[in-house]
Amino acid sequence: MPSYTVTVATGSQWFAGTDDYIYLSLVGSAGCSEKHLLDKPFYNDFERGAVDSYDVTVDEELGDIQLIKIEKRKYWFHDDWYLKYITVKTPCGDYIEFPCYRWISGEGEIVLRDGQAKLACDDQIHVLKQHRRKELETRQKQYRWMEWNPGFPLSIDAKCHKDLPRDIQFDSEKGVDFVLNYSKAMENLFINRFMHMFQSSWSDFADFEKIFVRISNTISERVMNHWQEDLMFGYQFLNGCNPVMIQRCLKLPDNLPVTTEMVECSLERQLTLEQEIEQGNIFIVDFKLLDGIDANKTDPCTLQFLAAPICLLYKNLANKIVPIAIQLNQVPGEENPIFLPSDAKYDWLLAKIWVRSSDFHVHQTITHLLRTHLVSEVFGIAMYRQLPAVHPIFKLLVAHVRFTIAINTKAREQLICEYGLFDKANATGGGGHVQMVQRAMQDLTYTSLCFPEAIKARGMDNAEDIPYYFYRDDGLLVWEAIKTFVAEVVDIYYEGDQVVEEDQELQDFVKDVYMYGMRGRKASGFPKSIKTKEKLCEYLTVVIFTASAQHAAVNFGQLFLGMYPEEHFVEKPVKEAMARFRKNLDSIVSVIAERNKNKKLPYYYLSPDRIPNSVAI
Repeated sequence: MPSYTVTVATGSQWFAGTDDYIYLSLVGSAGCSEKHLLDKPFYNDFERGAVDSYDVTVDEELGDIQLIKIEKRKYWFHDDWYLKYITVKTPCGDYIEFPCYRWISGEGEIVLRDGQAKLACDDQIHVLKQHRRKELETRQKQYRWMEWNPGFPLSIDAKCHKDLPRDIQFDSEKGVDFVLNYSKAMENLFINRFMHMFQSSWSDFADFEKIFVRISNTISERVMNHWQEDLMFGYQFLNGCNPVMIQRCLKLPDNLPVTTEMVECSLERQLTLEQEIEQGNIFIVDFKLLDGIDANKTDPCTLQFLAAPICLLYKNLANKIVPIAIQLNQVPGEENPIFLPSDAKYDWLLAKIWVRSSDFHVHQTITHLLRTHLVSEVFGIAMYRQLPAVHPIFKLLVAHVRFTIAINTKAREQLICEYGLFDKANATGGGGHVQMVQRAMQDLTYTSLCFPEAIKARGMDNAEDIPYYFYRDDGLLVWEAIKTFVAEVVDIYYEGDQVVEEDQELQDFVKDVYMYGMRGRKASGFPKSIKTKEKLCEYLTVVIFTASAQHAAVNFGQLFLGMYPEEHFVEKPVKEAMARFRKNLDSIVSVIAERNKNKKLPYYYLSPDRIPNSVAI
């Protein structure tokens, strides 16, 4: 009688094991086996982190194994089980891998395909086509779109974290991490102890030091010691947490009436302001997005204010960027003066503080929340709805949306909701942050997420002309490494452009992003369909870069890019491509480390060994 060896791997996260009864059936081209109970005498099966093997004997040869069915039945009480993968050794000695990486909750059955990635056109067997269709039908019922606020990208239809499908909820450790990190951040910033400082006037700039007292690393200490200096102020627009606002000034805006006479003490080349602009030495940061946004009124006893500044900056003879003029609101006039470095020390310093405050609001709500978290959630929901687990693009992207939907749901519960942290601690709380996202959606375009094009659109692409823009330099290296890896994977599964165009599941994924994520806005420039391999490579690079590198640059995280602990791909060519990707990333790490040697203020946010795969890892 033919015998198969079945190996079952249980996850290593908390509570991944189970005491329930586990049954397995093998479905082959020549027949289906009986349901077998996987159980070894005097042994605790399916413990956390365990890899257990079982012999499954069948009456007749089953032919090519196409599917396996796993059924879980209650023993004492219901407990969830996290199944990593199953391998099957056939009687003729072949090994077949069945990736799972899913939770099996309560009593139920899941059906797994072997790990070979397949496009829909590759499936000619009815049972496999049917499995593919049923998987998507089930997912589309679980992953529904919802409008959290008018004008926002659509998000997951879940009021709270526990309403999410089990497979995308935080693991127990990750949930604990979220709570602990949230609490730790509050503790580090002394939010509770110093809340009165945020809700009343400060008497001295030294009060800043009380907030920084428990944040101890090289960068924060240097910022704390030099934050009042113009050089640090300018540097932060290049390599701080919001390095996406600065752009080359091609012409002074009509609402910023700065003259040569006003700034001549800052100009070092004996040129007029207009000549400096022509030579490309003038830069601008415009916070017009904040104009008219409602300031926080949740506490009637505390008046809060917002500015919508325009800041003019200059590249000096040392190629460093420094501020030369600041107007705090958009409409010029006697009540809206232009502040200059030649003004009284604290007038100029306060003007810079207002700019930095505005930068904080745009960074947190737009650069970070909207343009990494919410956009990545859109990609994630569309992926789960339209790409089956056997699809190579699902296998490629799944690590990069890991826990994204969960962390965004937590944010809607605790951070950006009514009475959340934004309302308590931000001047844009109480609805202003919602208005900001609604406005910023008009500028959220596909091209603006393509890193090289975004850099070029701001006139910041010339490395010789602007030599200290490390965000650009490192970002371009990582972008190209991701794009090269993606192109290798695409080449493995798509022979030509026609295969891309005829991949209906891929087209449905792209359409879902456009119709629901971008609300069907033609002006967004997001494609409704993809017709070439080249465009597909760019699109997938946007998805991965946004979730990993771009988020790391504006948030900073842990160490995962290029590491894929869940082995969704089983094919050797893809694994070899992953190895080359990691090698490429390692070389970028070395380049950045060498550049950072002996720097008083190193930039490492985009070093691949510090970039997480997704916005939530």
